[in-house]
Amino acid sequence: MKRVVVTGMAGISPIGSDWPSIRGRLEASDTGIVRMDEWDQFEELNTRLGAPVTDFEMPAHYRRKDLRSMGRVAQMAVRTSEIALDDAGLLGAESLHNGMAGVAFGSSTGDTEATRSFANMLIYGASSNLNANSYIKMMAHTSPVNIGVYFGLRGRVYTTSSACTSGSMGIGYAYEAIKHGQQEVMVAGGCEALCPTEAAVFDTLYATSVRNEEPHLSPRPFDKDRDGLVIGEGSGTLILEELEHALARGARIHAELVGFGTNSDGCHVTQPSSETQERAIRMSLEDAAVSAEAVGYISAHGTATDRGDIAESQATYRVFGDGVPISSFKSFTGHTLGACGALEAWTTIEMMNNNWFHATANLDAVDPNCGDLDYITQQGREIEVEYVMSNNFAFGGINTSLTFKRWNRN
Repeated sequence: MKRVVVTGMAGISPIGSDWPSIRGRLEASDTGIVRMDEWDQFEELNTRLGAPVTDFEMPAHYRRKDLRSMGRVAQMAVRTSEIALDDAGLLGAESLHNGMAGVAFGSSTGDTEATRSFANMLIYGASSNLNANSYIKMMAHTSPVNIGVYFGLRGRVYTTSSACTSGSMGIGYAYEAIKHGQQEVMVAGGCEALCPTEAAVFDTLYATSVRNEEPHLSPRPFDKDRDGLVIGEGSGTLILEELEHALARGARIHAELVGFGTNSDGCHVTQPSSETQERAIRMSLEDAAVSAEAVGYISAHGTATDRGDIAESQATYRVFGDGVPISSFKSFTGHTLGACGALEAWTTIEMMNNNWFHATANLDAVDPNCGDLDYITQQGREIEVEYVMSNNFAFGGINTSLTFKRWNRN
């Protein structure tokens, strides 16, 4: 089996698009949650909270021809992939075109503005807003396809449109493709563009936060006073590479990806199973060939929903007990859906390499129904660790767990 390392990383999030900016917001407990006044037009929508990316625009070197097939979701995906490839020293490399470089990337959905155009046709019979690129923007695989076309990747394309595990699934499938010798380089991750329809999905389940006039106090993962999740947006990309390929070209290595576990509950679409979540975590540890005691930090899925927080924390407790520090990045960015697994993997690696891990925002009093874990609260914590884990769980009962190791040659 091949060893798989991370040689490039990048992200766009509601609290910043580079690690120094994001760390500053994390240290200050300054979240990206705001009141979405424009959602007032949707009278039956209960939540007015969201976490938008407010400073994103494509650089001038992207031509109109490049952008015509990209909605906002694909634009963020392509841009983070460009920055990550540059970070890896692979931007413009000939090795991207030899068939051994591919992409595994996903989002919950494609561009919803393009979806609106098709809806107008079905509802009103109006096709005036449709054009040759409408479907390309709307399709579930718009992001990986646009990444592949823009960078000329000729390897495998995995479309991981699996809601909240889209990003982590993309990273996991990319890891497996390299581990088994099928690819040498993979552009991996996930993305999502903020849309009120996605808030409405959770609103119908009474799973959204309605602290509409107190955006700074929500979401509250694992807290006894949590009242639901907040939807966000963003994109995250990791460049995964076969170890010897990376060493041969003198690449800088951020971390080694050593474990991936994934399974499904097989019992309910929206109610999570703590038992199969536990199994996915154990599968990741087994794949990494490490014990639970070796893991020094866990990035929780931590959405701030009652069922989700309790199931996840109890599963985590059964594997790790109360000895591993844990926190939720979503407390700062909201639930970025397809992007969350990639953004959380990126920030977890950055924290591991900086020996510092963020707290969970707004976690003042842990819900007694949650697992008895070592929750990082109030302020970040300095910890030196060798292994970290990032977990994500999605609608459909899809569970993922990624285990990363601090880089060393041994």
